[in-house]
Amino acid sequence: MNHTATSGRTPWPYPGPRPGEVEPAAQQTIADIGEFELIDLITRGLPSNDQVELGPGDDAAIIHSRGGRTLCSVDVLVEGVHFRRDWSSARDIGRKSVAVNVADIEAMGARPIGIVMGFSAPGELSLTWVRYFVQGVREECDRAGVSLIGGDITKSRDITVSVTILGDTGPEGPVLRSGARPGDLVALKGRVGWAAAGLAALSKGFRTPKAVVEAQQVPQPPYGAGQEAARAGATAMIDVSDGLLGDLGHVAQRSQVSIDVHRAALGMPEPIRSVGQATGVDPYVFLLTGGEDHALAATFPPGVVPEGWTVIGTVGEVPTAGWPSVTVDGRPWEGKQGYDHFH
Repeated sequence: MNHTATSGRTPWPYPGPRPGEVEPAAQQTIADIGEFELIDLITRGLPSNDQVELGPGDDAAIIHSRGGRTLCSVDVLVEGVHFRRDWSSARDIGRKSVAVNVADIEAMGARPIGIVMGFSAPGELSLTWVRYFVQGVREECDRAGVSLIGGDITKSRDITVSVTILGDTGPEGPVLRSGARPGDLVALKGRVGWAAAGLAALSKGFRTPKAVVEAQQVPQPPYGAGQEAARAGATAMIDVSDGLLGDLGHVAQRSQVSIDVHRAALGMPEPIRSVGQATGVDPYVFLLTGGEDHALAATFPPGVVPEGWTVIGTVGEVPTAGWPSVTVDGRPWEGKQGYDHFH
């Protein structure tokens, strides 16, 4: 018997379930594969054209234009995921929306130019909140040297901010994740672990130490350091957004190298130590795997690391019968190496 005919339903001519139809419980989910496999699923085999020099896989894409090469990147901040209004002020959220985006262009060794912002919010959101949010956006644009050049506004259940940034490669050209070579030194500019410690404190209901709470509310990317690294001869670079070990893992994978991080070179800031003691978390978990500080990690040939950058590790060959990896003091790190939205 033809079940479709007797039920009065016409055959569904498209792949996947009908609109409103519940998928079987046995279906694999996004959480089953995680953030980075999801990115690979979406970007695998994407068509390109002769104006796209670099597509997905780095901190920004590179597009050829008549005037040179333009970089483009996008970040989305969602209420309850990237910020909470009971933890951060509207001004803080405005500043954070810009800072996390500019860091991607910095990580390419390029000059940020302008941002386009999409803003979604519920209709009952107060105009006072919006005014302070815009104030924060403008303040951070001034700090980063970028202009707000357009965008879009729509209604939504939760506040969502999408920022697309454009950048200029400059005369040094972009610094990619794929250029690290055995013998290079790994160096860091900016802070790591502070925002993660702040998140742990806020999650426990604490508002101190103030320094780490403020780091969670508003990141402090080292503006200008990306171009500085490019001029000095950086071979690879990345924005530390999801955790130092995890993000260096992207460099190791793209460059087909191994990276060893020297724990002692990171030091142990007292505010991070105190949060570790208060929460029962090894403070090195914050330093090595905590995200949202948006420091820059780069690899350099010996002798060219710019002043103000801290050497924290070395680049080596991939072991025989091994694979690109990141170790800490020569040993594998036990546990997660960074943040994954779906794990």
